[in-house]
Amino acid sequence: MQKRLLGRSGLEVSAIGLGCMGLNHSYGLPTEKSAAIGLIRTAVERGVTFFDTAEVYGPYINEEVVGEALAPVRERVVIASKFGFRIGDPARGVDSRPEHIRTVVEASLKRLRTDRIDLLYQHRVDPAVPIEDVAGAVKDLIGAGKVRHFGLSEAGAQTIRRAHAVQPVTALQSEYSLWWREPETSVLPMLEELGIGFVPFSPLGRGFLTGAIDAQTPFVAGDFRNTVPRFSVENRKINAGLVDALGRIAAGKGITRAQIALAWLLAQKPWMAPIPGTAQLHHLEENLGAVSITLTADDLSAIESALRQNKIVGERYPAYMQQRIDR
Repeated sequence: MQKRLLGRSGLEVSAIGLGCMGLNHSYGLPTEKSAAIGLIRTAVERGVTFFDTAEVYGPYINEEVVGEALAPVRERVVIASKFGFRIGDPARGVDSRPEHIRTVVEASLKRLRTDRIDLLYQHRVDPAVPIEDVAGAVKDLIGAGKVRHFGLSEAGAQTIRRAHAVQPVTALQSEYSLWWREPETSVLPMLEELGIGFVPFSPLGRGFLTGAIDAQTPFVAGDFRNTVPRFSVENRKINAGLVDALGRIAAGKGITRAQIALAWLLAQKPWMAPIPGTAQLHHLEENLGAVSITLTADDLSAIESALRQNKIVGERYPAYMQQRIDR
């Protein structure tokens, strides 16, 4: 497995990490605990060193699973977690008060079976708490040895600059993929300037870019995609154009759509490490295979042409979540 440094922080991670959220949160039925632990440990065997979780996933259960899975190999891996939602429930709003951050970290450390969190993100910006206070609280936790690095998730450029002035930000985690490229103009140039790494989540478009989802695909009750405008039946019909185009490019190289999508991300910046999620071993193997794929200039040109010809429609979040995005 290739390794990458997240910006100028010195934090080294596998080029592709594992987003653990979907093992028991947001995407339908949860994975049975022993199977989830087995998948995470297999990822370690395959060279993955970067694992992403959060208190809100479950809530709480995901950190427990990740902690149990990684306890035997703790010194070999980087664990990222997040704070910022009230009582672990995003529907009840955000909460990044310093006292709340400290409480969350103590609880997360116990669930993760560790004495430090390698990368601690603010999950969403809290408009009621100055980002300087948030950064200061994390700085204190770093000083106490309970956190190693500070991260932000879905934060805007000005917020990142203000936080970075108090406590250097190691990484920004935000959605970025072939069907959501807004970070290219909003934050990536600034991240490069400041030496901050980038961790794309949903790099496979919540499964859509793999070609496994079409307009007729049903989602079980509780699946987050039931609420996402981009996944309405009509929008899926339109958005299938890009997936079809990626399929033709992938077939020409003897690889899969998922591998094209991940290889494209890896080709964007050397300080970028995507975290695709999966509950299936064969999908894990497929995703990790993208690390060894080199896209030529002609490949990248063909992908850009497909993107120009197939505009994606539909918001990426339901309305109540759109309102929380930091600009």
